[in-house]
Order: sequence, then C-alpha cells, then structure tokens
Amino acid sequence: MASTPAASHHPQEQGPSSRRRPRDCRRLQEEGEQFRTSSLPAIPNPFPELCGPGSPPLLTRGSLPPSQAAAKQDVKIFSEDGTSKVVEILADMTARDLCQLLVYRSHCVDDNSWTLVEHHPHLGLERYLEDHELVVQVESTLASDSKFLFRKNYAKYEFFKNPTNFFPEQMVTWCQQPNGGHNQLLQNFLNCSSCPEIQGFLHVKDLGKKSWRKLYVCLRRSGLYCSTKGVSKEPRHLQLLAGLEDSSIFSLIAGRKQYCAPTDYGFCIKPNKVRSETKELRLLCAEDEQGRTCWMTACRLLKYGMLLYQNYRIPPQRKPLLPSFSTPVRSVSENSLVAMDFSGQTGRVIENPAEAQSAALEEGHAWRKRSTRMNILSSQSPLQPSTLSTVIHRTQHWFHGHISREESHRIIKQQGLVDGLFLLRDSQSNPKAFVLTLCHHQKIKNFQILPCEDDGQIYFSLDDGNTKFSDLIQLVDFYQLNKGVLPCKLRHHCIRVAL
Repeated sequence: MASTPAASHHPQEQGPSSRRRPRDCRRLQEEGEQFRTSSLPAIPNPFPELCGPGSPPLLTRGSLPPSQAAAKQDVKIFSEDGTSKVVEILADMTARDLCQLLVYRSHCVDDNSWTLVEHHPHLGLERYLEDHELVVQVESTLASDSKFLFRKNYAKYEFFKNPTNFFPEQMVTWCQQPNGGHNQLLQNFLNCSSCPEIQGFLHVKDLGKKSWRKLYVCLRRSGLYCSTKGVSKEPRHLQLLAGLEDSSIFSLIAGRKQYCAPTDYGFCIKPNKVRSETKELRLLCAEDEQGRTCWMTACRLLKYGMLLYQNYRIPPQRKPLLPSFSTPVRSVSENSLVAMDFSGQTGRVIENPAEAQSAALEEGHAWRKRSTRMNILSSQSPLQPSTLSTVIHRTQHWFHGHISREESHRIIKQQGLVDGLFLLRDSQSNPKAFVLTLCHHQKIKNFQILPCEDDGQIYFSLDDGNTKFSDLIQLVDFYQLNKGVLPCKLRHHCIRVAL
C-alpha cells in the first residue's frame, strides 16, 4: 500500500517511532476532549462558569478506581528514622485514609500535609501518592526493594494557593486567549475545554542510553512532546516523548550519580508497568528547582485535573478505624475539654482557634518560667538559672539536633519548598550556637543563633543581640508571629516521627 504524506496537523515521527504515528496523531487530535467519567456520585463543581451550556454544574470522580471488596491486607510503612510498622488496611483504603490512621497512631496533628511516598531505591526515584490513590493498588506495582514512606509534604497543594510562584509566565502559553489574568491559570488547567501548555528547554535522556540532549519540550494534555526543529511547536514537528495516562511522575533522588544527569533538578515519567528496569524510564532535567517544580506540577494537573482540586477543597471522608486502631474510651470530662479565658471577673470559652493558640503560647511561657524557678529552688547544688533554657528546645519537633547543613537542606526539600518551612539544628562551626534553616522563594537559607549574656543570664539571638530570648522556644514563637530580620515568618516546621 502506498503511503500518503502526513497531514500538517499530525506530529512527525522518525525511524522506528513511525509505527506509533496513528496513535500519537489520535492523541493530538483528542486535545481538549473531556476526561473519562464514571457512575460514581457527582460532586458540586467549584468552577460552574467553566461548564458548557448543555452540561450540568456537577463533577464525577472519573479518575477514581472502581471500589473493591472490603478485604484486608498488611502494608509495611517506613518513617524517616528508619523505623517501620506493619499496618492492616482495607482494600479500598486511600492514601489519605492511611495517613489519617498513621497520624492517629503517632499522636501527630492532622493538618492535611501528611503523605505517603512511593520510594524506589534501585531506580533512584520517589513520588508522593495523591490522596485519592488506593494504597493496595499502588503496592501491587512495587518491586521487592520498593517501599512506602510516611512523610510531611507542605507543598502538596501549595500551587492552588500561590499559582504564580509555580508557573513562570515565560513557560506558559494558551491555545486561546485567557479572559482573566494569571489567577485563571489553574481554572484553565482544570477545565478540559481549554489547553494551556508548558514549554521550555529540558535535558532529555535518550531511552536505553547514557547520553542526554537539550531539547525544546512542550506539555499537552495528551503527553510530553519535543520539537524536532528548534523551538517550533507546529504539530508536524512534535514528537511524543511520554504519555501521562498510564504513567506516574517521580523525582530523581541522586540523578547525577546514578544517571549522569547534567543538573540536580531531575524528574522522571515512569510507565506504571515498569518495576525495576531503567530502559523505559523517560528521564528529564530542568535548569533549576522552580523549573522542575513547574513541570511536575503541570503534569499532575493535566493527569488528574479536577480530582486534585477536590482532594484539596473537600474535607476528607473519615473511614471507621480498624478494630486494632480504634479510639480508646475517654471520660466525658476529657472529651469536653475547651480553651478557657479567666483573665476577667468570669471565665469564658475561647472559640477563636487563633486566640486559643495564642493563649496556649502564653501559658507555655508562664510554665517555663515557673519550672525554671522551681528547678533552682529545689536543687541541692548550685545551678545556673539558664540550665533549663539551654536544653528545653530538644523536646520540640522542629529541633533536629546535630545534623549537617546538607542533611538539613535535604529534609527541607523533601517536606516541600514552601515559604516559611524551617528547622533548627546544632551549629557545626560553633558548639554553643544553633542554626535556623529556612525556606523562602524555593531557596534555602541559614541563620546563626548565638548565645549572649546579660546580667549573668544567657539569652539567644539571631540579630546580634538586638532581640533576645531566654530560650529557643520563645525565639521560634516570636518569629512565627513577626518576620523581624528574616525574609518571612516561620510557618511550618520540619518534623520526623517514629512509627
């Protein structure tokens, strides 16, 4: 049969990839079509103005897998300190459900930032599971040396709060003119009738080879494409690199060492069928952290669409805990505890959460002062008044002890490069000092906290003694409320829990 020339609207494939041309062409022709739907219960659309005139303002959870029988299965979960726990879960338990169960067992605060991490040490890859993913289903695809980690990720939904920080204008183009400004970017990602594109240069590793090439790449709903002719985005010059439908997006853990990556900002589109082979991995590298974050976030939005927004906005549907994790019986008085204010003539219930937290901080300061005085009075030997102040911070989750600068940066990156993410650690250069490691604008900065003496009392300061604190807890409390000399307030602290 004589072959006919490819139409101008089809991407041009070369070599062996020419057999995939009909399939790739169909993918490009299907740009803008609606996502798959299912018969699961409809959910109110938070963007009803995006619906067509003939479409009801309802959403269906089309990306959710079908429900399975309520069978039970054991899953092993690892924490950051290397400890692990075998948890019995139901077959229909999602990643969010399991995180809530682990939060309960670890006595942590459930702030919707806990995640499960799919970790592949052999491949040097890891990714955060989306809240709606079924844990048993993901585990069935893992290799023998792969595992789940329980970790914080404050950046999980940060792009919904600050989209302009995640999508630089020079990397975003539109198939049609947007009616609004940059704030409408997310709506266009979530709306299947429009198709914003992410484009730019990426280092791309050739499949099955060690070589990398710098190519002009664009991301569309049907997949990731590279241009075979400079920066041209004409369909006939586009060649498919990887599809998103049956793949997942991972970060490279040690790309330079394992894959000879040209930068430290690598990511990977991994077919779900791949377990331990590297020849089918589509490895890519950006020039900086912001570029990598932009590409990976856009892939998540195009792959999951409105389902991500539902995970972010809709309160989690708490499943009944398994019998082995059921809540212990508590007394009526314990279940009825509320914050009270007794500063006036009569007591009142504090209903404002911010006011309750402020009252708790004040009570904590008063407790530390009383404890210091009692410790001094009850001691039979001479004791410096600052003894408690120099060690009390070691009980706090944000204090990570004697770790290196490199380790502190790694922890910050793992738990999400969002403004205000911080931890405190011992200084490596000064045994009497401490270091505040803080993230701002996706960059990590370090501030030294030095001890200073005033009237025989030891204080701590990070601005050369202009602002002094009797202990590090007071210092952290202050900079959570005031920016001071820091580039931003302290918002989130890095935490490690033992399972």
